[in-house]
Amino acid sequence: MGFHEIRFPANLSFGSVGGPERRTEIVTLANGFEERNTPWAHSRRHYDAGVSLRSLDDVEALIAFYEARRGQLFGFRWKDWPDYKSCLPSKTVSADDQLIGLGDGERLVFSLSKTYQSGEQSYVRPIVKPVLGTVLVAIAGDPKVESLEFSVDVTRGQISFPTPPDPGVRITAGFEFDVPVRFDTDQIQTSVESFRAGSVPSVPVLELRV
Repeated sequence: MGFHEIRFPANLSFGSVGGPERRTEIVTLANGFEERNTPWAHSRRHYDAGVSLRSLDDVEALIAFYEARRGQLFGFRWKDWPDYKSCLPSKTVSADDQLIGLGDGERLVFSLSKTYQSGEQSYVRPIVKPVLGTVLVAIAGDPKVESLEFSVDVTRGQISFPTPPDPGVRITAGFEFDVPVRFDTDQIQTSVESFRAGSVPSVPVLELRV
């Protein structure tokens, strides 16, 4: 799959509309009860990159980004402004934000994830596109130093250690992250509202499985 490790301009995605989608299959039985099932283990996010009244320079920047991705052909990174941290949006990222695994004395590589908790139920979301320079890691509460005590693959969302953590110790991480997406249209339409402003009413963007 073609993917460009570049983020859609964050100033243009700010204020965009979007969020997660789930797919649920519902069968209503003769007695009125329902059976519900889902073929998706993970949600898929949709966004609209369309910009309302903006400067013509902003419109040109969006068109340039779209053309460089060849429309739907290549994926890219997207900053989901309401949900781009391992912690609450109002908090500062810390190394103990998310539990990403337990040491077993053999394992060297751990995948980043974010847990969404509501009551007794939770959902663990794989994080595959962490932002370079934002990843913090701790073993048993002890912060580690990147490049010396761990390394990060920001294209796959994986943490690697030079030696395996001891059995039973908690591996935690904090980070900012992007969503891997692609444009979901082969056409965008623009309009000029004035000599200095224009708009792009709708540019759908769809999360990729990577």
